[in-house]
Amino acid sequence: MDDGAERRLELRVWIRLLDCAKLVEKQLRRNFQDQFDTTLPRFDVLAALDRAPDGLTMGEISRALLVSNGNVTSIVRQLSEQGLIDSRPDPNDRRAAIVSMTGPGRAYFKTLADAHSRWVHEALSCFPADHQAHLLALLDQLKTSIRAQ
Repeated sequence: MDDGAERRLELRVWIRLLDCAKLVEKQLRRNFQDQFDTTLPRFDVLAALDRAPDGLTMGEISRALLVSNGNVTSIVRQLSEQGLIDSRPDPNDRRAAIVSMTGPGRAYFKTLADAHSRWVHEALSCFPADHQAHLLALLDQLKTSIRAQ
C-alpha cells in the first residue's frame, strides 16, 4: 500500500471509530436525560468515584476523566447539592479536598450503572459476541501501539 493510500485508510479508521463512539454516546446521553434527568458527565464523575472507595481529589477526577478542573468543579457542586457526594479536607494537602460518594450516592450510582450496562448491551447486541471479542483484541493492540509512540 502506498503512503497516500495508507494515510487515507488511517483517516477512515479514525473517523469510523469516532462515528461508532458518538452514536452510542448520543444514545446514552439521551437515555440519561430522559430516564433519570441527569447527564453523562455526572455519571462519569460518579463512576470515577465508585472505582475509588476512599475518594479522589478534584485533580484526580479531572485526570481520570481527561477533562479540566473547571468542568469537574461544576459537576461536583451539583452532585454535592443533591447529597450524592461529599468532600473532606485532604490530610496531605490542606488546599485540596477529597471527594467521595455518600450512601445515597452509591445507591443512585448503582441504578445508573445498571441502566448504562443495559443500554450498552442494547447498542451492541446486534453485533455478534465473537466479533466483539475480536474487535476488543484489535482495539487493545491499537491502544498499546498508540501509547508506545
